[in-house]
Amino acid sequence: MSYISVCFTWSIIQGQKILPRKINVAKMPDPGYHWPDWHAFTTVSDMKKQILFIALLLSSLSLQVHAQVRLSVNLNAQPVWGPVGYDRADYYYMPDIEAYYSVSNRQYTYNDGGRWVTSGNLPPRYSNYDVYNGYKVVVNEPSPWTHDSRYRKQYSQYRGRHDQAMIRDSHDERYYANPGHPQHNNWVQQHGNDRQQGGNDHRDQGHGGHDNGHGNEGRGDEHHDR
Repeated sequence: MSYISVCFTWSIIQGQKILPRKINVAKMPDPGYHWPDWHAFTTVSDMKKQILFIALLLSSLSLQVHAQVRLSVNLNAQPVWGPVGYDRADYYYMPDIEAYYSVSNRQYTYNDGGRWVTSGNLPPRYSNYDVYNGYKVVVNEPSPWTHDSRYRKQYSQYRGRHDQAMIRDSHDERYYANPGHPQHNNWVQQHGNDRQQGGNDHRDQGHGGHDNGHGNEGRGDEHHDR
């Protein structure tokens, strides 16, 4: 729920049928009569409305924070040749070839005769470039090649460096969930066993509860099977 939705809901609450508490209709108001202000009208108590509004606002903020967290972390989407230490990586800048790689789209963007080209593969002139050995700079801004001159100047010192730790060689278990990591299959098997064990424990507790409840009638297992 967005902040706008909260405000809209609040306006509906404020706009419910509102009646004056007590107005003497027998006397017509003279021209100088001042009608009661909003304090003279009521639907639900002010405190209840304030509590409801605060609850809606907190719910909206909670959903927005959760969405931002989900968008900001993409460990499993990063290629195994990417550098370690980044929960979020939108693009890699590769100083050796002055090109960019989109993590989400899995595409390269490089300069070809003065124009930027985006493709799933690097052009033949970069056939000797090794993405595993080349240095990568994480860039988290849209279309970073539009500021290429800035990145070329800022990260020119990383050209020719081959000492960057990458995800493929990491022993951090957070990266094991990455499908390309060498330990991924073991990680999947281990987590599958953990879930299975947890399910068995839950079923064992369930059987125990049914046995205690029904004694020798045998209805506990029968009910559980259905």
